[in-house]
Amino acid sequence: MNSDWIDDEGFRANVGIILTNDLGKLMLAGRVGNKGWQFPQGGMLLDEEPQQAMFRELHEEIGLGPADVEVLGVTSDWLRYRLPDKFIRRNSTPLCIGQKQRWFMLRLVSSAENVRFDLSDEPEFDRARWVDFWRPVNEVIYFKRRVYARALHELGSTVYPSGLPPRPRWWPQRWRAVFDKDMVQTQEREA
Repeated sequence: MNSDWIDDEGFRANVGIILTNDLGKLMLAGRVGNKGWQFPQGGMLLDEEPQQAMFRELHEEIGLGPADVEVLGVTSDWLRYRLPDKFIRRNSTPLCIGQKQRWFMLRLVSSAENVRFDLSDEPEFDRARWVDFWRPVNEVIYFKRRVYARALHELGSTVYPSGLPPRPRWWPQRWRAVFDKDMVQTQEREA
């Protein structure tokens, strides 16, 4: 029996973890046997609250517990992305067409040496690195970029209360246009 929580629209409930250090750098984790980098994330179990899922995933994926981090913030609502057709498992029931995520911004309060990748039977990551604030948008697989930009935009003030770092000049103009549109829509919904 599948214990994942997939809603009636086909979106799998998920938590995302953005871990910052005292320098405002963010931790990206490298996927096992793959050149890909991403923030730790994982599915919520049925009847699991987002914060419970976040602490479970934090431990399973990077070996940290509640005493290792300070929770700075969580997104006000679900952030969604659709999977490209080639990633949809058509023979799965219920059918999952994408993810809906609650994102958490955490500050590492213990040593970075406490990060471990060997606490689950099938580790998802085998390495980590600390990067500038907007860098993860470029590093993550293409279909997650908009969610990363939205989560960083919403939660960034918990790390940078006097204003977010400027977006990189190397971002293509098409990214800027899409991300700007997303931010305006988010602000309109919150008003």
